Amino acid sequence: MNNVELQKTANEVRKGIITAVHSAKSGHPGGSLSAADIFTYLYFEEMNVDSKNPEKADRDRFVLSKGHVAPGLYATLALKGFFPVEDLETLRHVGSYLQGHPDKKHIPGVDMSSGSLGQGISAAVGMALSAKLSGDEYRTYTLLGDGEIQEGQVWEAAMFAGARKLDNLVVIVDNNGLQIDGAIEDVCSPYPIDKKFEAFHFNVINVDAHNFDELRAAFKAARECKGMPTAIIAKSIKGKGVSFMENQASWHGSAPNDEQFKQAMEELEKVGATLCQK
Repeated sequence: MNNVELQKTANEVRKGIITAVHSAKSGHPGGSLSAADIFTYLYFEEMNVDSKNPEKADRDRFVLSKGHVAPGLYATLALKGFFPVEDLETLRHVGSYLQGHPDKKHIPGVDMSSGSLGQGISAAVGMALSAKLSGDEYRTYTLLGDGEIQEGQVWEAAMFAGARKLDNLVVIVDNNGLQIDGAIEDVCSPYPIDKKFEAFHFNVINVDAHNFDELRAAFKAARECKGMPTAIIAKSIKGKGVSFMENQASWHGSAPNDEQFKQAMEELEKVGATLCQK
């Protein structure tokens, strides 16, 4: 895909996020929207996955360590063809397979049930180690929140990954600067994030999370790096794409009402129309 096609797809992912969370009347739109471009690049450009064969042995693995942004993952998986886009409207409904956190047992394309913050990266490290021990070629990717990296288990996993030189592992930190209680630097600052990962022997790359040229270059560099895992620190905007949600911690875990839903979708439709003219 070229950049315009990726931008169009990411915009559709954002529409899916807003639709799902509005339908559920609950969920986490802010961090889902900030990660929409990352999800899009991973599933439509970077990773070896097949919606017709979700369990194929040589597929690349993805672990959503910040599992509460499941609406972003679900919208991406739906657009990729793992399940019907219409099912996004069943998010968090009784009986729906699309619950508030990813569930490997019931959702095609999900490699790890996740949601307890800090634990997903450990599972991803285990997958990467397994590939090394088995001589398999698949790569493992995991997405963390910048608030999530306040968890100690994250750094235990990072220490192990660096020590074992897991160059088939890519850790992505969605650095939108906000968590449920406010700015991450005010709650419990994890800065400098890049220097911390460097201390654990990671190849560290800082990018603009909404710039596909930078994302493309970063993932290419990660593939080419040997003997070290890679950490991509992706500077993002919480609520990206919806004006009244951008950079607002209050939208970490709030659903739009009908009027807000209408406004958000109108804004995203305008973006889509503009992209179609390029």
